[in-house]
Amino acid sequence: MTRAFLPLAFAAAVALPAIAGAAEAPQQPSPRIIVSGEGEATVAPDLALLSLSVMREAKTAREALDANNDAMAAVIAAMKSAGVAERDLQTAGIQINPRYNYSNKPDGGQTAELVAYQVTNTLSVRVRDISKTGEILDKAVSLGVNQGGGISFTNENPAAVIGEARKKAVADAIAKAKTLAEAAGVSVGKVLEITDQNFMSPPMPMNAKAYDAAGASVPVQAGENAYRVMVNVTFELK
Repeated sequence: MTRAFLPLAFAAAVALPAIAGAAEAPQQPSPRIIVSGEGEATVAPDLALLSLSVMREAKTAREALDANNDAMAAVIAAMKSAGVAERDLQTAGIQINPRYNYSNKPDGGQTAELVAYQVTNTLSVRVRDISKTGEILDKAVSLGVNQGGGISFTNENPAAVIGEARKKAVADAIAKAKTLAEAAGVSVGKVLEITDQNFMSPPMPMNAKAYDAAGASVPVQAGENAYRVMVNVTFELK
């Protein structure tokens, strides 16, 4: 019976060193370098985004809401008469809040007296003809916009300018990689991986309540929008 098991034991003894030898020789990754590149491209905006709020106050919530409805209806009609399309007008929110007067009591507590209700309706407006932005703001304020509000400029389709920023970011990464490799006495090989992230600086707000509706059209400067892209590029080193 002992002789019957000798061939199997011998085969196992031969096979195991072969498997162990294969596990001891993993493939080593090639030398590589990872660098970040930044790119920026600017373009004039083609879209103005307005946030216009109307606030009305009255003794009852119903009276405040009715007054607010009349004022906002006039604002919306003015937007449409100025050429703003229906699809570019959107209600952003309606708030109804009680307003109280507080007085101190002799025992140190407070009493609250309900004096009025405030209703605020906020309208988001997209202005596609930027040259009309000042005119539209003037009309909105004169017709009832009296709280909050803001303006920002953007681009409806920034794909082309973002693509330009990406090219600049990759070129910046390549230049950095070559400089680092040269300093280390090696050379840059093929690109192994690229990842990117794009972002734009937030717009500066302008408060509608600060505009003088009795004067000339609000002076509006659209400026330029800057689109920035950052990429991480992995290069092989030779």
